Amino acid sequence: MAGKMTLYKLVVLGDGGVGKTALTIQLCLNHFVETYDPTIEDSYRKQVQIDGQSCMLEVLDTAGQEEYIALRDQWIRDGEGFVLVYSISSRSSFARIQKFYSQIQRVKETALSGSPTYPGSPLSTSSLGSASYGPAPVMLVGNKCDRVTEREVSTQEGSALAKELGCDFVEASAKNCVNVEKAFYEVVRQLRRQRHQGAGRIDKPPKISARNGTGRGRPYINDVDGPRGHGGKHKEGRTSDRTRSRPGNDKKPKCTIL
Repeated sequence: MAGKMTLYKLVVLGDGGVGKTALTIQLCLNHFVETYDPTIEDSYRKQVQIDGQSCMLEVLDTAGQEEYIALRDQWIRDGEGFVLVYSISSRSSFARIQKFYSQIQRVKETALSGSPTYPGSPLSTSSLGSASYGPAPVMLVGNKCDRVTEREVSTQEGSALAKELGCDFVEASAKNCVNVEKAFYEVVRQLRRQRHQGAGRIDKPPKISARNGTGRGRPYINDVDGPRGHGGKHKEGRTSDRTRSRPGNDKKPKCTIL
């Protein structure tokens, strides 16, 4: 695909075991991960078309455990839009959403108040950051909606919390590929609106080439780079090392949007 694409940096946050990795891999690699393998930090890239416009998504899958709260501050500083995930079968994961949301607001407000930023940070005055345009877009996702008999959090409760936080809401299933794209694409649409509204006030958003573009100096191979390991370095290739041995990875199910 020739031409230029805009890069969007999305961060997936939520309690451990709610399906953050499953949602991310379903979006980027088109398959469902059955086993739970706790994540510290994995980064994925995927070239997509949203409303007829090509763009590159950089999705950061993060740890939900409390011991990584300091790292989470850095992930939030780097992010432009956020996907907050809980499991409909876990009341405790739903109860923790407010803490994750408050941390996003605290980190972004601290940046806006004049705290120093590192060179190239999306919050620095010389580069793009969602905080430059307004509140960072957030999507609240009630994952595992396929587990009907295990439900502990009602759809109405999720919708009410989203209204209280001032963000969008959707229930999704990484397993059945229901509303996976919608959860991420709506955040991109919000970022586009913010950038369009602020285009006359600050520099244009960073562009990357579809043929040889880079993000922070990292090459990618047209469609999807593999995940960045815990050392923070991208692995080159079209699929994750963790998925190459899985049968049926070549299947690309069509996601359902409700």
